[in-house]
Amino acid sequence: MKPQELLYYVATSMLQSVGPITAKQLISYVGSPEQIFKEPTSKLSKIPNVGPAIVKEIREKNVLGMAEKELDFVQKNQLKVLTYTDDGYPYRMKNCEDSPLLFFYKGDVDFNASKFISIVGTRNATDYGRQCCKNLIADIKVHNPIIVSGLAFGIDICAHREALNAGLQTIAVLGTPLSQISPVSHVETARSITKQGCVLSEYNTQMKLDSKLFVRRNRIIAALSDATIVVESKEKGGALITADFANQYNRDVCAFPGNVGNKYSQGCNNLIRDNKAALIENGKDLEQLLNWDITEKIGNVQRELFVQLSQDEQSVYDFLSDNPDSTIDTIAIQCNISMSKLSSLLLTMEFRGLVTCMPGKRFRNI
Repeated sequence: MKPQELLYYVATSMLQSVGPITAKQLISYVGSPEQIFKEPTSKLSKIPNVGPAIVKEIREKNVLGMAEKELDFVQKNQLKVLTYTDDGYPYRMKNCEDSPLLFFYKGDVDFNASKFISIVGTRNATDYGRQCCKNLIADIKVHNPIIVSGLAFGIDICAHREALNAGLQTIAVLGTPLSQISPVSHVETARSITKQGCVLSEYNTQMKLDSKLFVRRNRIIAALSDATIVVESKEKGGALITADFANQYNRDVCAFPGNVGNKYSQGCNNLIRDNKAALIENGKDLEQLLNWDITEKIGNVQRELFVQLSQDEQSVYDFLSDNPDSTIDTIAIQCNISMSKLSSLLLTMEFRGLVTCMPGKRFRNI
């Protein structure tokens, strides 16, 4: 994306009276973020849900100046920005109406990898909860999922650290801007995450901190993943809010049962009782729920041993092993194969049962 175009995306995201739903609606009506700031006031006022307060804020000249300052921070700190129109924007999240217009992140991760799991829970984790979290990640490590959580005390930080120890990528979704990682005691873990995943936030550095920001970020944790696992929770808490978002997005929700006398298991037990979450006790339960097949990797190894591949086929197969659900454009660039040749090659590999074409013209190994 051109710097000037990104500037207007960032400026739109910084309009305090415009949420992500209205922002996308504005862009849809006028054609681009830049046009939002150039459209005559009379036309802006006629757009549904755009009242005088929004028009007034758009007309304030300092919004673009604030956006320029934000992009300076992004460049100086080697951050990345992903807008909802970018190819790399998480397709799981894109299907959610209230997904962020853009988000800032540091690190490197494929947001459209095949397996994403969110693990959340109470800040006051017990030994039981931490052990459940540790065992779960150890059980599912073979599937190489990306683990998402919120970097908070308790279950969140346990999930991140166990993922790092297991050699898995992990994503920390912040309720603060990237300039103010909270809690401060988890800054070192956040640095480690940027080398084995990423830390991300939809919030710009000029936004005032508010407890409501942590609630809003929970929707991103839910939207990024195929399933949200609640390990421990009181009757009320942020983990249950994340579970609610996941249910609204029609994602799987799981919960570990706990002792009926333990207040930190009450939230999980209630989710299970009310049929808002599937009961799981280990990684095998999660594998069955999500239909993860442990024979996938065995099958891949057998194909490599017994199927003779051309040099280009092997290159594509190896790339898709590490980067499932890649687009044909990405494969062509990374494997240095012309588009016309690659189209024919992928079709042949599909006929041979080596790859399959997924929705959105994305490919993965079988």
